Amino acid sequence: MKILKFGGSSVKTADRVVKVMDIVSDTLATGQELAVVCSAFGGITDLLIDMAKLAAAGKDEYTGLFHQFTERHDTAARELLGDQYSEIVNDLTENHDTLKALLKGIQLVREISPRTMDYVLSFGERNSNFIIAQALAKRGINAQYLDARKIITTDKKFTSAKVKFDQTNKNITKYFASRKGTVQVVTGFIASAVGGLTTTLGRGGSDYTAAILAGGLRADVLEIWTDVDGVLTSDPRKVKTAFTLSELSYAEAMEMSHFGAKVIYPPTVQPALAAGIPIYIKNTFNPTFVGTRIHEKADPNFHSPIKGISSLKDMAMLTLEGSGMMGTPGISARLFSTLGTQGINVVLITQASSEHSITFAIAAKDAKQAKNSIAEEFDKEIERGTIKPPAVKKDLLVMAVIGEKMKSVPGIAGTLFESLGRNGINIMAIAQGSSELNISFVIEAHHELKALNLLHDQFFLSELKTINVFGMGLGLIGGTLLKQIHEQQAELKKDMMLQINVAGISNSRKMVFANDGIQLDNWESELTGSEMEADIEKFVEQMVSMNLPNTVFVDNTASKLVPNYYKQILDASISVVTPNKVATSSSYDSYVDLKSTAQKRGVKFLYETNVGAGLPVISTLQGLIKSGDRVDKIEAVVSGSLSYIFNNFDGAAPFSELVTKAKELGYTEPDPREDLSGADVSRKIIILARESGIALEPTDVSLKPLLPPHCMEAPDVPAFFKALATEDNHYSNLATKAAARGEVLRFVASMTGEKATISLQSVGPDSPFYSLQDSDNMIVITTKRYHTTPLVIRGPGAGAEVTAGGVFADIISIGG
Repeated sequence: MKILKFGGSSVKTADRVVKVMDIVSDTLATGQELAVVCSAFGGITDLLIDMAKLAAAGKDEYTGLFHQFTERHDTAARELLGDQYSEIVNDLTENHDTLKALLKGIQLVREISPRTMDYVLSFGERNSNFIIAQALAKRGINAQYLDARKIITTDKKFTSAKVKFDQTNKNITKYFASRKGTVQVVTGFIASAVGGLTTTLGRGGSDYTAAILAGGLRADVLEIWTDVDGVLTSDPRKVKTAFTLSELSYAEAMEMSHFGAKVIYPPTVQPALAAGIPIYIKNTFNPTFVGTRIHEKADPNFHSPIKGISSLKDMAMLTLEGSGMMGTPGISARLFSTLGTQGINVVLITQASSEHSITFAIAAKDAKQAKNSIAEEFDKEIERGTIKPPAVKKDLLVMAVIGEKMKSVPGIAGTLFESLGRNGINIMAIAQGSSELNISFVIEAHHELKALNLLHDQFFLSELKTINVFGMGLGLIGGTLLKQIHEQQAELKKDMMLQINVAGISNSRKMVFANDGIQLDNWESELTGSEMEADIEKFVEQMVSMNLPNTVFVDNTASKLVPNYYKQILDASISVVTPNKVATSSSYDSYVDLKSTAQKRGVKFLYETNVGAGLPVISTLQGLIKSGDRVDKIEAVVSGSLSYIFNNFDGAAPFSELVTKAKELGYTEPDPREDLSGADVSRKIIILARESGIALEPTDVSLKPLLPPHCMEAPDVPAFFKALATEDNHYSNLATKAAARGEVLRFVASMTGEKATISLQSVGPDSPFYSLQDSDNMIVITTKRYHTTPLVIRGPGAGAEVTAGGVFADIISIGG
């Protein structure tokens, strides 16, 4: 025999009830005997609660909700029964009149007791199952309506009654034995106490009703039909990559239901477990999908030791501590007895080995009552100062990772806590049972989505890692970076199991955000259509508030303002990647502070493209220092624009014309003085020195100006070029004299000891800089190891493609 249970979403409308009847017909066609349990039509239970509360408050508005209630059921009955509606309308009307009179009575006495509320709520299941039974009968199925109050007996704990199984099982056996060959359509959720008073089994109790029937009838299978494809690894509304589990053990299912898995009600498993009945969780709207099977043993072939990640929201954490607790018997008994007396359920408990404190998690709604009750119980100890008043923390959630295989796989807790810590999620309390079936922990509520997705990726998609990128600056470098990410996404996912999700971008005018990622083949349109005006502070605030796991902030601007936010970003456990040299070349203390903040928060501060565009300069220096080498000297041509200019300048053409050409080709900034001033080269030699372990300040750099004052002080760019033309003879003479010596001009930065110099130099064939071409950069590093033959790094030092590629490589390294 099979027991089929259909939830409120499965019977929300007449169309959905037709799907339910199709499933019933198909099951009967296999020769199976069955019973059907249905919830109230979707939303009806909440409607009943609202109208009862309004009536108890003396408000006439409940009548409007009552009309909605009657209309929902009348409409469903008409659509399902057609001409036969007239045969049952009197029964429905009688039911509705009884409810109407009950609500009027509640309004008159201005009171709704738990006992009365249970009776009110029973009308939902009674109406829905009565209508569905008649609709099945119309289809030719020998179906009968069964009010579960006739067979399920409980105590009188209204709203969450306890089942008296001995009597209930006798009732079930006797009732069904006399009705063989019929399909009983049974009301879920409701029962009756001794004496006939209506009780309910708690919200979600329709699952429980089905399990009680399955156990009482020794059914072969219990099927719970809902609106999802079984039990998922996590809540699919919060974790997009959640997927259906094909199998669960009873123990795993109970743990997952306790920690918020919505497809199964916590007590449901127990009657089925006691009778060894497998439970299937299936989808009414996808009936051919196999769903999830819940039975005795865990799936031995499942690829992860974890089966699910669940969370309980709206929690509070209370701590009782004090020296008077140490070595004092009975403290825990008094504490939890007090809570039990108040009907307060404790979700998680942890106690220090010193017995100095006990911390536990409860529903936030119970926090005030719990605090007051504990304070009253321990008033004498609190007065003496041996125990402190209970401390309460709110806005928390309890999260749990669940799986029977955890007990045989070492390092689960370490992986879990390391992942959370690296993403700035602080764990406030931890509990793990000796069975090692679950690890529960308390975190701040606003971290829920971040923690769920982070751990889901870690344990279920361990081969695939997602990096969430927020990019500021969409000029040549920023735009090229988005293009490169878009073109390379498929390969990264295939070859490196890395998914890059661009969750936010901003230019100087607009910004746009998307949790699931901006479409990179259409980012310009998304940005143009955004109503959000660009604002650095708001961009950072939005990025932090989105709280996505493995977040990386990419600054592709040349702004002096954006780096002011790096520390705040790093402090939020967000990595920073940037070609912007301002932060790394300003004060040494600020540079050290940023690096130490990144280290403290367990994130990355990467700036490989600060020097040499895409050349591996910074990482090479860092590797030398970490491996114990010592840098004695650095000589470098590190300006792509100046390299292009002097690599092509021989005095034959005017110097000002070559600078004009460099500007037209995009090698220089719109105002070439930003390059020709040498300021950019000064920043780069400072960065190289610092990566070599030298605390170089900007004031330690001696820069011999390339341009005379009247060129630098020209009021605008056209005036600058006019002034520069007056210096053409000077530069031609320099080039001619150098050529006469068999030398060429190069703009070289040098660092020795704790000093750096930058100047235009004439170098001969014995210099490594002599053979430079186009916009090539070259860094020559003399170290303790590379002393006789210095280490040389050479390649393109400018251009959007190579710089964006370097930024891209830094992002990938974070995911590696």
